[in-house]
Amino acid sequence: MKMPRFVIGGTQSGVGKTTVSTGIMRALVRRGYKVQPYKVGPDYIDPAFHSFVTGNKSRNLDSWMLDEEALREIFVRNSSSKDISVIEGVMGLYDGFSIKKDMGSSAHVSKILKSPVILVIDGSGMSSSAAAQVLGYKIYDKEIDLKGVIVNRVSGEKHYELIKKAIERDTGIKCVGYLRRNIGIKLESRHLGLVPSVEVENLNERLDELAKMVEETVEIDKIIQLAKDSSDMDNYGYIVEEKSDAKTVNLGVALDKAFNFYYQDNLDLLEELGANLIYFSPLEDNVLPENLHGIYLGGGFPEVFAKELEENRQMREQIKDASFKGMPIYAECGGLMYLTRSITTFDGGKYEMAGVFNKEAKMTKRLQRFGYVYVNINSPCVISREPTKVKAHEFHRSILSDSCDGDYVYKVDKIRENTLVKSWECGLVKNNTLGAYAHIHFYANKKLAQDFINSCKEFKKKGCV
Repeated sequence: MKMPRFVIGGTQSGVGKTTVSTGIMRALVRRGYKVQPYKVGPDYIDPAFHSFVTGNKSRNLDSWMLDEEALREIFVRNSSSKDISVIEGVMGLYDGFSIKKDMGSSAHVSKILKSPVILVIDGSGMSSSAAAQVLGYKIYDKEIDLKGVIVNRVSGEKHYELIKKAIERDTGIKCVGYLRRNIGIKLESRHLGLVPSVEVENLNERLDELAKMVEETVEIDKIIQLAKDSSDMDNYGYIVEEKSDAKTVNLGVALDKAFNFYYQDNLDLLEELGANLIYFSPLEDNVLPENLHGIYLGGGFPEVFAKELEENRQMREQIKDASFKGMPIYAECGGLMYLTRSITTFDGGKYEMAGVFNKEAKMTKRLQRFGYVYVNINSPCVISREPTKVKAHEFHRSILSDSCDGDYVYKVDKIRENTLVKSWECGLVKNNTLGAYAHIHFYANKKLAQDFINSCKEFKKKGCV
């Protein structure tokens, strides 16, 4: 079946993929298209911008964490009802888990989905040399369907025409537009990447400015035709049926400026398995939602909002009490930090948290863990009834103190080029609460989502609420 689509890849990180992607998405929406956005890799912040721009939840396509079947399933389930799909790449086009061309890269995803690629290059400070750069990306892997080039950061139309002439003459690949340098639309960054969309002031106005700029200098009609010319996509039997209305458990999901790092497909899968998702804010709500049977605390920036989290004593006490009563609680990264005794911020301020675990979280100046890992779950916990293994991702600057009154159930392995680089313990369990730094995509092992729901069902059956 026809599913118009394209990947926006880049020559490297920082070349402007997010700016180009969100600008094109906004331009397509303004033309009346139903746009389905995606992000290659384990990113949370870029998908939030995509979702804001399109009104449709952005999905992560991670070809290292997920097998090809799961990745295709996510794509087909979400793209079959949309007009066009825009897939923002990660890092450079060929960068992924290792030096192998395919592992986890944007190029790998483009091949799995048989998707044409538009390459974003930085045109500042060069003209004909751009052709050599694009030619290298073309011949590095001839299985990649490289269909177009967008030149970012040019000084103006004359500069672009010089670059365009060289690229089209020497590579045979069409240029489909350019963007000028423009500080006014720059999105600010912080220690884990871009500042999340929920914190950006005047975001609509900035995006309108970006879309106007894109419509003036990028050939949107050519990009639409390129997407429509992509090969037919088998549905693989994954066309979505109506979700069941039968909800068996109430699952509280923390969602606000401090906690918003979730894979949308994780939330959808939990719903499909019978969870009634009830969103609440540890920042602003004084009490937990009524009749909960479990809690999911995602990642985010609790260190940025530590003072506000500390001030909401009633919520902290309620979550600690829920843990004491045995309610299943699953917390990832920022959620884990919130469950410790305290968070020490970058400026040295120390703020009390929920205190489920007898540990303290402290921010550091450098990344402590970054990259893909293998999580070995060695003991039963709220998301696994038996020992199992799952691929995951870690990305954090905080560390935990050594004192502990919980048990570790994870052994985390860092693998590079099929060689074990390092191992460490993580995954703290106390009562019926699990907190860990690793971010897990449930499509990497759907049984973990089912076991989480089963844990909530057991708690409900005991009548503990």
